[in-house]
Amino acid sequence: MFLLFNMSNPLLWVAIVAVIFLLFGGSKLPQLAKALGQSKKAFKDGLAEGESEEEEKSRNDLAGSKSASLSAVDDEALFEEARRRARLRVAEGDIPDARR
Repeated sequence: MFLLFNMSNPLLWVAIVAVIFLLFGGSKLPQLAKALGQSKKAFKDGLAEGESEEEEKSRNDLAGSKSASLSAVDDEALFEEARRRARLRVAEGDIPDARR
């Protein structure tokens, strides 16, 4: 009995195909295969669409949070941050000091 339920057993595959053939008949099998293929394609398309919508939503959320946080900061604070970052880059040697 164990040999019958071993998935690598070719006899099991023949039995499965025979049962499917008896249940659906020869004329229905191509239609069944086509329907399964279309269902699989529709499922994959739905997954891809869901992933792209999620990506777009996260991109929009990120852009919205950046613009909201930048509008809350005044210009002088932005200029001071830019000066601080420029001093750090000069100190690290990333860019040459223009005053030298």
